[in-house]
Amino acid sequence: MNPQPQPSNAFIAASWVALLAGMAAFVIGLWNATMALNEKGYYFTILMYGLFSAISLQKSVRDRLEGIPVTNIYYGLSWFSTLLCILLLTIGLWNATLALSEKGFYAMSFLLSIFAAIAVQKNTRDTQRAGTPQ
Repeated sequence: MNPQPQPSNAFIAASWVALLAGMAAFVIGLWNATMALNEKGYYFTILMYGLFSAISLQKSVRDRLEGIPVTNIYYGLSWFSTLLCILLLTIGLWNATLALSEKGFYAMSFLLSIFAAIAVQKNTRDTQRAGTPQ
């Protein structure tokens, strides 16, 4: 089998920029928000939980595709956690007393962060595997 090609430096950089931009926008938005501290903590925790669960899901899906054993419970929990954090953010924003534009801002910066975290994880793994026989 051919070695895994390494992602381009441009894609690696774009993934990191997207991750940092999404996280920074979300956190700066929380910092400047007039919501209570417990609400800010809720949204920050959802962001961190979402990043972790998305990376965990990407890893478990990729492990299975590459024939690396992943237990069904871990695989299922990875899917459940990723969907749960999206649901929790949705419920939180639905019930928040924020302007619709603010709700959209948090949703989009959250989704950008999640997608970018998956891309960074993929790039990291592809870079480590580049040039090594499979």
